[in-house]
Amino acid sequence: MAEVMKKLLEQNEMEETGMTENGMTENGEEGMAQLPKCPVETTLLMIGDKWKIIILRDLLEGTRRFGELKRSVGTISQKVLTSQLRDMEKRGLLIRKVYPEIPPKVEYSLTELGYSLKPITDAMRDWGVNYKNYMEKK
Repeated sequence: MAEVMKKLLEQNEMEETGMTENGMTENGEEGMAQLPKCPVETTLLMIGDKWKIIILRDLLEGTRRFGELKRSVGTISQKVLTSQLRDMEKRGLLIRKVYPEIPPKVEYSLTELGYSLKPITDAMRDWGVNYKNYMEKK
């Protein structure tokens, strides 16, 4: 799993910075794509935007169509949801499957890397439950 995550993160960073596998930029310059030194910052880079953790929560339950995600996420605009999904796809967290039919049918599902974030969402849920219980006792 760690090797899969490392490879996907390297690939995503190369795409974002225009790097090739040999450490050269597309225009031939040398360089090195770098993730933050702190692993927490790296995780936040992947899921730290306002809506990504909610999208992740919903996709952990299974494949969803765009409209289903829009309804379950809540007050997110179509433009923002599209942007967040594209970024998550680019980072290797989800797969976008387009069916050749009219009207277009598009489904989103998590990759192995996306599913590897489940312990984080579980910990966040547990913390939220504990915090709510703490606040109710005050």
